[in-house]
Amino acid sequence: MPDTADMAASALPHAYDVEIVGLVAAPGHRYDGRPRDVVPAQDGDRRTEVEVRAGFGVVGDRYAGRPAHRDAQVTVLAAEAVEALAAELAAGPLDPLLARRTVVLRGAEVEALRGQEFSLDCGVGEVRLRGGRPANPCAWLDTVLAPGAHRGLRGRAGIRCAALTGGLLRLGPAVLRSAVPLDPAAAGRAVSPTRPR
Repeated sequence: MPDTADMAASALPHAYDVEIVGLVAAPGHRYDGRPRDVVPAQDGDRRTEVEVRAGFGVVGDRYAGRPAHRDAQVTVLAAEAVEALAAELAAGPLDPLLARRTVVLRGAEVEALRGQEFSLDCGVGEVRLRGGRPANPCAWLDTVLAPGAHRGLRGRAGIRCAALTGGLLRLGPAVLRSAVPLDPAAAGRAVSPTRPR
């Protein structure tokens, strides 16, 4: 009889080497109300490591344990989406962590994970997630990133995920396993807001 790890691997047969380039967890909302000229301080929200708990979310984050955010306990964004936006807007380098997603990945076609189970393994155990609906951009992005960012990130601002298992996520190299094949070269491309690819 196959063990649990073998069964999990067979359910997620596609593996990709990725990098976790950013982690964000915040006890409070930074982009509250209408956008203003001043970007709220948020350096304390940047993490080198976060703890994810199954059915709960990220320890220390304002959305953890809230029933209304059960399917949005973790948000994931492709760094390439923000880099492509910067090129399109001729805005110079933009900080993807200002988009306020829990996990910023490099090397993953994040938008293709809508409605799919996937996992991230940083070498300290696998965190399994279920991708859900898009994490739509907010109007604050025109202030904190660049004018036009709100519209420009539509269809590529990341996804909301439910935490299926707990574990640690750390900055640095990781392995992403998915139920569907991904195209890392498409990481920065926008997709329809209603369906992947």
